[in-house]
Amino acid sequence: MLLQQIVNGLLLGGVYVLVAVAFSICWGFLNFVNFSIPALFSLGGFCIWVFMQYGIGWWPSALLAVVLAAAVSCIVERFTFRFQRNAGPVVPLVSSLGFLILIENVLLALYGSEGRAVQLPLQDVNWRIDGLVISLPQLGGLLLAILLVAGFSVALKTSKLGRGVRAIAESPDTAVLLGVRINSLVPLVFLLAGVFSGLAGVLFALGYQQVSPFIGDQVALKGLSAMVLGGMGSIWGAVLGGLVIGIVEVLAIRFWSADFVKIAVYGVLLLLLIIKPSGLLGNGQTRQEKF
Repeated sequence: MLLQQIVNGLLLGGVYVLVAVAFSICWGFLNFVNFSIPALFSLGGFCIWVFMQYGIGWWPSALLAVVLAAAVSCIVERFTFRFQRNAGPVVPLVSSLGFLILIENVLLALYGSEGRAVQLPLQDVNWRIDGLVISLPQLGGLLLAILLVAGFSVALKTSKLGRGVRAIAESPDTAVLLGVRINSLVPLVFLLAGVFSGLAGVLFALGYQQVSPFIGDQVALKGLSAMVLGGMGSIWGAVLGGLVIGIVEVLAIRFWSADFVKIAVYGVLLLLLIIKPSGLLGNGQTRQEKF
């Protein structure tokens, strides 16, 4: 059933939405591609499994996993951006790539390369409506992702912190002259990126009930593609891009095979960029004008 596949694609897209927004936050505000995001995704997914192994309930485990991913993201900020942002654009990027390799290989050394099953206490986690089967964890993840993005978007435009971060995006030097404390707000950007990345990993673990040390690589690559597809630096563009990538992936599996997923996803991305280089919701503006 085509409708079932579209629904499945939207549910999968919820994970890509969070990852795409994490990339979009770092790019839109700091002009920085944060390569540690795949590792934070894997860390969030693995931590919920670890905590549940110690008898902690799934929702406290999920909360702890997101908090830990956010904390690690703040450490990444300290050693990849704060100390090295004046060293040129390549140095922080390579440093974040170093954190990606470090975190994933720590998980590999501790738990091995085999996938781990995340067992949920619920017997039936599906909702059936007129022949449609909807995964409740995935549906909850999609709704939570949209609510978080909506709340973030509102806070960005109305709160004092949001205005400060937007000032940094427009011009860091001008923001300093206006009294904005960059060293306090830049960690907030990384904190939010860690929350979105870690939450995406948690929702993936709960929705698909499996994790592995390198699970974040392919997911984050599609999340990065979703950000580009939606429009670089556009928060809602990242949301739309994530949903489109999810639908394309599921339809490719349904009508062809899993071997065609990458061809379909990146083929659609390439085709769209040829037609509209700025992305679905991009309009060719500079990044600071999009927020």
